[in-house]
Amino acid sequence: MREIGQISLIQVQRSSLKVERGTESYYDPTPLIVVEHLLLLPQGVIGVTTDGSQIMDIHHEYHPNSHNHKGVNGVSIGFTNHYRSMRSKLGEHLVDGIAGENILVESSTSHSLADLGERLAIQIQPTGRYIYLSDLKVATPCVEFSLFTANHGMPLPAAQLKETLRFLDSGTRGFYARVEGRQDNVTLRVGDKVFAGMKSN
Repeated sequence: MREIGQISLIQVQRSSLKVERGTESYYDPTPLIVVEHLLLLPQGVIGVTTDGSQIMDIHHEYHPNSHNHKGVNGVSIGFTNHYRSMRSKLGEHLVDGIAGENILVESSTSHSLADLGERLAIQIQPTGRYIYLSDLKVATPCVEFSLFTANHGMPLPAAQLKETLRFLDSGTRGFYARVEGRQDNVTLRVGDKVFAGMKSN
């Protein structure tokens, strides 16, 4: 097990970031909201604001418009170095968190699915308790997000769109996971430590 960084940002998606208007669709990060802490469950995540309000993420199984796909994408995770790569290639508008992950980890290196191993461990501060994220999967970028990153949502030539999709894939856009084997709420906050290289049980 090796430490790969500390959580630097936690947030939820109140509704879909892909907006459909008639025959057109586009990426809109407006529904993202940074929260004070996250409640993690196998069904997904719930954000808790500083005033105690709870906001269910759209990838939670019980969200009325749930985007949860058979439990495989209940929680999402990204890395700050991936954002640095995206800004270097695509522009400064790609601020940390704009891709919509629930958990952003401060990391000086980039990470592929193979780098992360079979599951991640998050150590809750200050109790030292561990929560595990397993069934890690690449969060494949959609066309709408790719257009947003490369051309502020405007159309692109086919070759440039294909290259943007390729660049954002393989984990640059982030990863999905599920909370492993817990039925009680786990509270996650900025500063909690993240470890990779864990073997599945």
